[in-house]
Amino acid sequence: MKAIFIAFDQAHYQRIIDMLERSNCRGFTSWEQVAGRGSVNGEPHYGSHAWPSLASSILTVVEDHRVPVVMEKLRQFNDERPKLGLRAFVWNVEDQI
Repeated sequence: MKAIFIAFDQAHYQRIIDMLERSNCRGFTSWEQVAGRGSVNGEPHYGSHAWPSLASSILTVVEDHRVPVVMEKLRQFNDERPKLGLRAFVWNVEDQI
């Protein structure tokens, strides 16, 4: 099993959820309002007067064979909207209940 952590502009929350559903990734935990700044070219998402937008994040745990499919869809989405600063990271899941 692998965990995929996804951070993205909150305006695209439903599109990310829909993509996970179409990829048969049923379970997830989401944080609809998170603040942060990407390490590459993304705009800050602070929820402040100067930087009013916020980000969202999702953590989903999936079977290993689903990871390449999900990551490729996320790459395509990010390539369409590079200024939104979508990021995704994959972690090993050691144990689960």
